[in-house]
Amino acid sequence: MVIAALADQVVRGVEGVTDTLTAPFSDRVIRLGVTGLSRAGKTVFITSLVANLMDRGRMQGLAAAGAIRTAYLQPQPDDTIPRFRYEDHLARLTAPDPSWPQGTRQISELRLSLRVQPRGLLSGFSGPRTVHIDIVDYPGEWLLDLALLDKTYADWSRGALARAKGRPGGDDYLALLDTIDPNALLDEPQAQKLSQSYSAYLEASRAAGFSDCTPGRFLLPGDLAGSPVLTFAPLPGDRFARGSLGRECERRFDSYKRHVVRPFFRDHFARIDRQIVLVDVLGAIHAGPAALDDLRSAMAQILGAFRPGRNAFLTRIFQGRRVEKILFAATKADHLHHSQHPQLTAITTALLREARDRADFAGAQTAAMSIAALRTTVEETVTHRDGPLDVVRGRLLTSGKQAAFYPGKLPDDPAHLLAPARDGAEKWLNADYSVMSFAPSPLTLRPGDGPPHIRLDKAAQFLIGDKL
Repeated sequence: MVIAALADQVVRGVEGVTDTLTAPFSDRVIRLGVTGLSRAGKTVFITSLVANLMDRGRMQGLAAAGAIRTAYLQPQPDDTIPRFRYEDHLARLTAPDPSWPQGTRQISELRLSLRVQPRGLLSGFSGPRTVHIDIVDYPGEWLLDLALLDKTYADWSRGALARAKGRPGGDDYLALLDTIDPNALLDEPQAQKLSQSYSAYLEASRAAGFSDCTPGRFLLPGDLAGSPVLTFAPLPGDRFARGSLGRECERRFDSYKRHVVRPFFRDHFARIDRQIVLVDVLGAIHAGPAALDDLRSAMAQILGAFRPGRNAFLTRIFQGRRVEKILFAATKADHLHHSQHPQLTAITTALLREARDRADFAGAQTAAMSIAALRTTVEETVTHRDGPLDVVRGRLLTSGKQAAFYPGKLPDDPAHLLAPARDGAEKWLNADYSVMSFAPSPLTLRPGDGPPHIRLDKAAQFLIGDKL
């Protein structure tokens, strides 16, 4: 008996060692990239996704939800990347007086591990297996920087100066530029003044709802603030005298691509398997035709980032890998009554279709969807002078008071918005769209339920459902 017991312990010990050694090689790993343009809700999306995968009572749209035996957080595989502060963000969203967490300002990562029981004919012959989801959170402004790799300083300057005309803050920068001689001898205070003015213009444009505000690190400089690699700005001209302001801006632009953009895509972006891009379509519509057309252009650039194509550098860093699925998700669907969700999805789909055409994109499976990672409103029908009106009611961010809100009727045909945007219209004709900033509502969660959402489960099904 003693010998049998010892033998059994030895066998179990060997099996344990074997499992430990083989687990890293046999467990499935999905690297899910989460990005989005300004105020699209990346932090809230990740927090709600993780919370709802750990407590799956609201994830009926995820086919494998019933097969997940348990979900737990583990140390992330990349020790040099900051951990996504999931616990802190969840605590803010679920506090008695909840508030929005701070937005994404740098790359971060989180590993969520799922124990999944296989289904099908052979499910009885195999035990649960582990699937690791490595969530990589990074600012969308960094993703737009990829387009810079294909451009010379002169090419980028021409496009940047053309976009600045008429944009918030753009005329101020162009007025300053009129006082500058790009071929004059480099004067560092003057270069700093130009860079600060250009950064202020980008900040103003982003605040007004514009999406293409590159270089992205001008908005999120981090520890690069004040460094020469961020002290340049677009200037007119193709050739500049040696030692001139223009020549130094050109050199620093190339340095920005070499030391900032390339390392990010080489070390992080090229390893992503699945990607969700969060888009504030409602905010762009509210900002006007120019902002919506700028969003369309930005989506084309984002799609181009996932296809190496002509860029030799990208072809090398991808090394035959390709992102398998990309989801463009229009956020803040809870700001609309559900009767208007199909219109929001149709507009996002149309933006994606035009982006695909402009980017000449093919390969990965793409989709568009309207979601709310955290639902902040309830739906009501109120009496209006023209008849019943479908509205949403929520807690206002500014005052904390409850208010009913109707943003305007979205058109059934997306072309009614996309055509004026493409044609350069200054405002919408016969329509008035508005947005409201809602605060998160106090939550009372039943055991096993994650935070309330709209179609977060369907987004998860598209992104990772086939891997579970």
